[in-house]
Amino acid sequence: MTFETAVEWVIRAIEVAGVAVLVTGCLVAVVAYARDVQRSDRIVAYKNLRGNIGRTILLGLEILIVADIVQTVAIDSTLESALALGLIVLVRTFLSFSLEIELEGVVPWRRQAVEREMAADATAAGTAGAASGGRTLD
Repeated sequence: MTFETAVEWVIRAIEVAGVAVLVTGCLVAVVAYARDVQRSDRIVAYKNLRGNIGRTILLGLEILIVADIVQTVAIDSTLESALALGLIVLVRTFLSFSLEIELEGVVPWRRQAVEREMAADATAAGTAGAASGGRTLD
């Protein structure tokens, strides 16, 4: 077995793993959706389904990018294949970025600031509740 043949087998294995993650993750997400519909309302179940499928797609894309990188570096070391890889990675990165924003509701570089703001708001609300003796002003 030559080096190129071995690398092609590795690439195919990585691609199969990526597709397996996508299929398995989607099936698990649908089963979880069916369970959530029984336990809670459909809106919560739907939001959970979207989040689970989004995370599955992100993981599957990352694995498939690994296969593309290995193929370009180990087998097709030409300018044309490098440019094709760059385009594939760019498109998949854009998809990953878009999915992450949709799932988290905030761009990645603002996530920590938003979490700090939410924690500060929760602390301020807790302090205000304690100052009023736990009573609300309704």
